[in-house]
Amino acid sequence: MAGKCAPLFAFLLVLVAADASLAEHELHYRYTVLGYVKETTGTVRSRVEVELVREKTGFSYLGRTDETGLYVIVARLGDESVGEKLRLQAAGRTLTITARFDPADHLHERGTRVDFIGERTVETPTAFATTLGRFLAQ
Repeated sequence: MAGKCAPLFAFLLVLVAADASLAEHELHYRYTVLGYVKETTGTVRSRVEVELVREKTGFSYLGRTDETGLYVIVARLGDESVGEKLRLQAAGRTLTITARFDPADHLHERGTRVDFIGERTVETPTAFATTLGRFLAQ
């Protein structure tokens, strides 16, 4: 009997594993940090490396600005990561931000916008959705 059930168990194991890996691509498993890197004069800085580090785990996500100075980094953060500290580094500057989102909201993208302008870093969470929409429309 055990020999006859082995293929069924193997098939069920594949289905369970597939569901777990697909879940990582759901929007409630991601947190996007995006923004621009510019000089104080407004001149964009392309090809600047940007790094997002999870303080809790030390895991690092890398990005680079495009020709418009825009960077987009998608981190794997689940519902349990609300309030987690993230260290964002670009152009020799570092800013610690907090992952803020409603863990019960699985309908809207999660993230924030952080701009590096000259020597200043400016976080504008209210501009996140608009900026992400423009980026995705390209």
